[in-house]
Amino acid sequence: MALQQSVTAVLERHAILSGQWATEPYETAWAGEALFFIRIEAIEGGEARVDARVQISPDGIHWADEGSIFPEMTAEGQYFLRVKRFGGWLRLAGQVKGPEGCAVQVTIHLVLKES
Repeated sequence: MALQQSVTAVLERHAILSGQWATEPYETAWAGEALFFIRIEAIEGGEARVDARVQISPDGIHWADEGSIFPEMTAEGQYFLRVKRFGGWLRLAGQVKGPEGCAVQVTIHLVLKES
């Protein structure tokens, strides 16, 4: 029995997000399954709501929404989402909503494995 290949990539580490945002793209053509993890470490400037959605790309430049979305995140903590049947590139995109000047500090991981 062969071992499955897996990789964990840190897409954002202790990053401050506000307004519209997107992670760096990650090439994923070899993988059959992906898990995105968002850890909200701190919320600054009032009550913030974080929306996040998975995007796919054939080239890492032009993006389309894949259809998977995180539930709205309003508290510190760990959130995750599983994705299958994606193309060559993945990233997360989203928005931080709330009062003027609100922001969140996050770490975002992408875990990939062969299926």
